[in-house]
Amino acid sequence: MYELKTKENDNSVLEFIEAVDSPKKKEDAYKLLDIFTETTGYPAKMWGPSIIGFGSYHYKYASGHEGDAPLVGFSPRKAKISLYFATGDTEREKLLNDFGKHTTGKACVYINKIADIDVDVLRALIQQSIKFLQETYPDKA
Repeated sequence: MYELKTKENDNSVLEFIEAVDSPKKKEDAYKLLDIFTETTGYPAKMWGPSIIGFGSYHYKYASGHEGDAPLVGFSPRKAKISLYFATGDTEREKLLNDFGKHTTGKACVYINKIADIDVDVLRALIQQSIKFLQETYPDKA
């Protein structure tokens, strides 16, 4: 059976951030930690080796695949900072129009630095993502 690699664990969020090479990216990671913690009300937890997640939900797809994931999160990666929000939410796309300089992947929004984005829109994206996931997966959100 398929084993999810990205599971919540007890690794230290602060140790992970301290290990970030770039001083600027480390500074942004601490700012994001504050923003996500304040906005979600959830404590930061490590998910897998490199994702800082907040809250969790249990998903189950029509294919039968299921698992747990953070409601929202981020990861200060070498190239860019990855922000994790709900996928499939049309409100997300509207909010991203006013977000600032970013690129998107299937599930991630990528930024170079906090200075490139509107922090108020970031807070709105966090809140919208949690609302969407709690409505979509009401069992454990």
